[in-house]
This record gives sequence, structure tokens and C-alpha cells, in this order.
Amino acid sequence: MKGYIFDLDGVLVDTAKYHYIAWKTIAKEFNFELTPQHNEQLKGIGREVSLHQILQWAGKTLSETDFTDTALRKNKLYLEQISSIDSSELLPGVLNFLQLLKAHHKKIALGSASRNARLVLERTGILLLFDAIVDGTMVSKAKPDPEVFLKAAEGLGLPPADCCVFEDAPAGVQAAKSAGMKVIGVGNPEVLKAADTVIPNFLNMKI
Repeated sequence: MKGYIFDLDGVLVDTAKYHYIAWKTIAKEFNFELTPQHNEQLKGIGREVSLHQILQWAGKTLSETDFTDTALRKNKLYLEQISSIDSSELLPGVLNFLQLLKAHHKKIALGSASRNARLVLERTGILLLFDAIVDGTMVSKAKPDPEVFLKAAEGLGLPPADCCVFEDAPAGVQAAKSAGMKVIGVGNPEVLKAADTVIPNFLNMKI
């Protein structure tokens, strides 16, 4: 592989928990208890899609204005949570693996639904290791649509077949597959069955 594309939350950094805390707070406003099982279905998808899903679970509807306000309030809750994060939020082995890729002159991209991705990369000290960044501000279609990964490959100047994606969510695995890329799941093999292979983390990873 010439290019390596990474999802953000739950793959590179341990910030997925902060999304869960924020969404759990929002869900309580609708008298709905958001469980870890529910949260698994929200991983890898955008803010508006996630809110639509929570409203569906809760059996609630919102006006367009209230929907927009609620989505923005969720993001504010999340930003408050990550306001003081640092490199300690990087998941095991991530920094060493990124540095290994750079040492072997591999191209590295981010492909994330997060609109705060650049901020997270900067605060955790790995921003400058990326050759291309595609985040939620640059795509119109949420995973499992392959748009985010196709744009990341384009940003690297590589065909999709030369790229490998690292994902922790089923929607992201499906998106990578639809893009024609190899995909390595990070996390639970039972959840990420569609991935080409699954790793628990990046410790002792080789190219």
C-alpha cells in the first residue's frame, strides 16, 4: 500500500467517549437513555445523521430550527469535553505507527466525519504527520457512503486500490469497501466482520 487513511475517533484518538457523553446528554432531553449499544451505531456517522437516529429511537420530532440548535448544542458539549486534551488521548501505538509510515515515505490521510478533526489532530500533536485531511466540513455524504475516503485518496494523489483504511465502525468499513480500498478494523472482530483483518490496537504494528 502507498497510502494509509485513518478515521479519527476510536482509531487514532480516545475521543469517541466524549461524543458518547455529549449525545447521552442530548438524548436525556428526549427522555431517552442512550446505551453503549446504541452508541455503536452512531460511530463513524455525522452529527445530523446521528441526531436523526436518536430522535427516531426516542420517537420524537423537532422543527428544522430546533434540530439545528440541538445539533449545535451537542457540538458545544463535545468541544467543552475536548478543550484540554493532549497527546495522552492518542490510542496505544498510534504515534509510533504514524512515524513508521513517514519513515518509509508512505502517504497519510485522515478520513473522518468529525468537523473538529483538525483541532483534535493539532491538540494531540500529530497534525503535521498528515499529507491530506478530509473531515466533515468537506463532504456532503455520511459513511457508509465512500465520499470521505475517495476524497482522501484524491488528496494523496493515489488511486483507491493503493490505499488502506483503518476504521473502528461498521459504517466506516462499508464505506472503505465501497471505495475499493483495503480496510483494517480497529477494535472488536465481531463488530467489524466485514473488514479484511482486525487489530486490537496499533501496538507492534508493522508495514
